[in-house]
Amino acid sequence: MITREEEATLLARVVAGDHDAFAEVMRAHEDRVFSVCLRIVGDRERALDVTQETFLTVFRKASQFQGRSALGTWIYRIAVNRCYDDLRKAKRQRSDPLPDQSDPPDDAALDAVESAGLRPELRRALAALPPDFRAAVVLSDVEGFSMPEAAEALGVPVGTVKSRVFRGRRLLAEALGNQTAT
Repeated sequence: MITREEEATLLARVVAGDHDAFAEVMRAHEDRVFSVCLRIVGDRERALDVTQETFLTVFRKASQFQGRSALGTWIYRIAVNRCYDDLRKAKRQRSDPLPDQSDPPDDAALDAVESAGLRPELRRALAALPPDFRAAVVLSDVEGFSMPEAAEALGVPVGTVKSRVFRGRRLLAEALGNQTAT
């Protein structure tokens, strides 16, 4: 686990243009950022794009990090915001995806997808949730964020996260045919 002081030093190196420091930040957070993005946007290619956009933003805005939260929390907030942007953009321009067989196999990406995998029916039910509920459920229930961490990553009060998680779980239970979930 990296301390806040180590994070500050690492980020100062990133701001100074140290690409090795940035690579270290990416290594520490890219798998979890991809997992969050995949579960929120629901599509591997889009999740890869959003993950890349997240880290481009982290690199460009590293000097704006103020250290009021953990570096990871700041990065996940950027990722969630990028996911919301992607969902809005996708809503505006619906199109049919290219067939899967046109993509060359990417074993590393497939391993990441499998490790981030959810049952297909749960993945579909998550994708049907409103984006705010989906993000709260993904961060708290799938990624294991505490309510305060999820609130910070989403930029909303803890009570709002609790409400979104509760309502999201209820919608998931209905979609999955389990009316007794809380």
